[in-house]
Amino acid sequence: LFMHRKTMTQTQDEQKREVAQAAIQHIPIGSIVGVGTGSTANYFIDELAKVKQKIDGAVASSDDTAQRLKSHHIQVLELNSVSEIPVYVDGADEITEHLHMIKGGGGALTREKIVAATAKKFISMLRVCECLRLIHCFVI
Repeated sequence: LFMHRKTMTQTQDEQKREVAQAAIQHIPIGSIVGVGTGSTANYFIDELAKVKQKIDGAVASSDDTAQRLKSHHIQVLELNSVSEIPVYVDGADEITEHLHMIKGGGGALTREKIVAATAKKFISMLRVCECLRLIHCFVI
């Protein structure tokens, strides 16, 4: 989800909150949502909590994500117990102007990729400053 030019004057937290709010608009009613890990995903979880009555639960990509979802009283389901994940939402780690993206440079890499691959649609929440000319290497 790309943001407007005004994001250049917003703080990182304001940008993350705004992309999380935009992502909520793409969550199908009555669905199970795959949820990523990290600071932007945390803003998404906070926004998801405001509409939790409209979803059937969430599949977390990490233990930290599961704990945050549970703290908002959002039902956390195991991946093996769901038949379908219509949408997975996570923040982008880095992306080029050609939309080549690195996802999962952090500690939840494997689980993030598994949950994302299971979903029918992947929504990547992206702040303006994450659009880079070069993709940097992650040390894993």
